[in-house]
Amino acid sequence: MQAVILAAGRGTRMGPLTHTMPKPLLPVADRPLVAHVADAAVAAGTDELLFTVGYGGDRIREYFGSRYAGVPVRYAEQPRQRGTADALAVAADLLDGDFAVLNGDSLYDADDLSRLFDSAPQVGSVRVSNPSAYGVLVTDDGVVSEVREKPSDPPSDLVNAGAYTFPADVIDLLDVPESDRGERELTDVLDRVVERHELGVVAFDEWMDVGRPWELLEANERRLPGEAAGVSATADGGDVRLAGPEGAAADRTESSGVHPDATVRGDAVIEPGATVGPGVVVDGPVRVRAGATVGPNAYLRGATLIDADVHIGHAVEIKNSVVMSGTAIGHLSYVGDSVLGCGVNLGAGTDVANLRHDDEPVALRVKGDRVSTGRRKFGTVLGPGVKTGIQTGINAGVTLSPGVHTEPGEIVTRDR
Repeated sequence: MQAVILAAGRGTRMGPLTHTMPKPLLPVADRPLVAHVADAAVAAGTDELLFTVGYGGDRIREYFGSRYAGVPVRYAEQPRQRGTADALAVAADLLDGDFAVLNGDSLYDADDLSRLFDSAPQVGSVRVSNPSAYGVLVTDDGVVSEVREKPSDPPSDLVNAGAYTFPADVIDLLDVPESDRGERELTDVLDRVVERHELGVVAFDEWMDVGRPWELLEANERRLPGEAAGVSATADGGDVRLAGPEGAAADRTESSGVHPDATVRGDAVIEPGATVGPGVVVDGPVRVRAGATVGPNAYLRGATLIDADVHIGHAVEIKNSVVMSGTAIGHLSYVGDSVLGCGVNLGAGTDVANLRHDDEPVALRVKGDRVSTGRRKFGTVLGPGVKTGIQTGINAGVTLSPGVHTEPGEIVTRDR
């Protein structure tokens, strides 16, 4: 079965993080978000990957090439992002027989997709606590009778997980009118499918829509440290080991990039080409990617991703955060529960607050509206190229746009 992965959108709800990078390429553990989708599809049995691309499409083509994980890859260009039905329509000429459709910004489980791929048409489903925020599936004896998009009074907690299988004759149903959002929606296509076919429901054990910065943080919490390769520590706190190409273990040495006076424990991975200095403590789940340097005397803890070519200075503490490639964090800084975009530079002594005094969930501005993250602890979101002066303080829930600079000693309490 062919698998169409929708990866054309910019991801405006991710705010500044997608200024220079399409959302599907945002990092989750050891690979981009969309690579987790592709890997799950391949493991589930797809025999070809079809990507619909638009914003940043060249970078997606560069990552996947013409063959990925043993299966051929092709691409369809969506010149204007006019919705998910339009994204599928641009790939129609590449389809031959039954096919699957997956969102390129969601986390799926391969076993769930395997059951989805068993037949067509089917839709993946999950039960959620806030169904009014999703497309709700109305079912009768396991067959979908209706799809209600974001209803104010949802008839159930069973929602569409953005994963489908379709027979070939669905292609002529894709020309749906624009929705109130000005887009052609795949959910409107489902209403037409229901009229022609029995649309089955497959319950998913795992699914996550990764649309906003705190969800990128959660996605990393779920997937870190990723597949082991390099210096790693066992989850039970056993000896640090160096995993060879065939998974063989060897003693740690300085040549591995981890100083003998560093401590790596928990579920943690230090990739080849990364450097962890003396006095550094790494408490997993943590991944330090190739080209990154950490320390001396730094502390990495919680679900933390230190991406490629990041520099972490002396006595820096980073907790439960995503630090994207090319970022530098000066000595004596603290970053907690935050997402830092590419090429950020934090001056020495920069501190990020991550807790409100009233213990209410931290809110973040998304497309102009202040939205609760649902998280008691959340720090900041810094766009690519943000630079802070020494001893800057950043309040919980603050977002800084790409290229923003702060003054030395400044306390930042509002978005910029």
